Amino acid sequence: MEIEDISNDSDIKCQENIDHNRALYIFFSSVVVVEFILGLLLNITVIHLFVFKIKFWKSKTIDIFLFNLVLADILLLIGLPVKAYNFQQCSENKFVCKVQLFLQFLNRGASIAFLTVISIYRYFSVVHPGRRKVIRILKHSPQISIFIWVLLAVLTIPAMMQSFIRCNTKESDDEDLSPVVILREIVFFTQIYIPFLVLVYCSIRIVQRLRSQKSIGDKTKLRKAMFLVATVVLVFAICFLPYAITRAVQLRMGLVMKEEKVAVVKLYDAFICLSYLNCLLDPILYCLSSGKFKKLYISIYLPFLMEKEQQEELDDTADD
Repeated sequence: MEIEDISNDSDIKCQENIDHNRALYIFFSSVVVVEFILGLLLNITVIHLFVFKIKFWKSKTIDIFLFNLVLADILLLIGLPVKAYNFQQCSENKFVCKVQLFLQFLNRGASIAFLTVISIYRYFSVVHPGRRKVIRILKHSPQISIFIWVLLAVLTIPAMMQSFIRCNTKESDDEDLSPVVILREIVFFTQIYIPFLVLVYCSIRIVQRLRSQKSIGDKTKLRKAMFLVATVVLVFAICFLPYAITRAVQLRMGLVMKEEKVAVVKLYDAFICLSYLNCLLDPILYCLSSGKFKKLYISIYLPFLMEKEQQEELDDTADD
């Protein structure tokens, strides 16, 4: 009975908080719905290409990693309608909540992991092409992909066993630092900060190699690799760093004034919405990673752009 009363009090407080910030959370919910619709459309068209046109299982190493990346994004998008609903409501189905959180933790981690592996593969291919052993290991893309999924699932499952985890972050109750909470936070910060540092290092090394390269052909290849890795770093900086930094601030705010804490919770929810933007930006990265993929995508889904480009080429030829 006591547990039930505590739960009811928590829901009453949460509902009061929602009523006080109704417009803000309706806006957050609308942003998530837009990201869900656009992200699902983009990623379904991409996965259609990988399966029916490119046939990724017969293609290069990079295509298998890219397929797993788009798969992670689609699985992450599946949980967004629940997230949009929870931004407006306090009542939660615990099973649905935990499934949504599992999808969020697992697939965001997988998306980050595959982005990082793709960048590392590009880095070794253009900066250290002589290290054939490393490149050979990275070419075992099916085995690496399975390992990433299994590892992330193992690290995610224990965090879902904790009963206090809520789909709503608007109710800013403090959490005891139990071993499960510590594990969850270690996994959360590790899967964001370490890949970001790896990507920054890859970008710096590619730039250094580009400056020392004299061959025009090699410079073109290096510029393409540098552009790709730098774009991934930018995606991280926009989508994940504000989210992770605000989470770190949240964990440090156990003794601050309640008004300040509520403000940080709102900011954290805003950056959660921003983090889902990753699912929209990833399809752009697929095009950047392969000129062939870009042409194939445009020819099938945006043929009017292809016709316009071809017409411009004909006009240029006629002028000459």
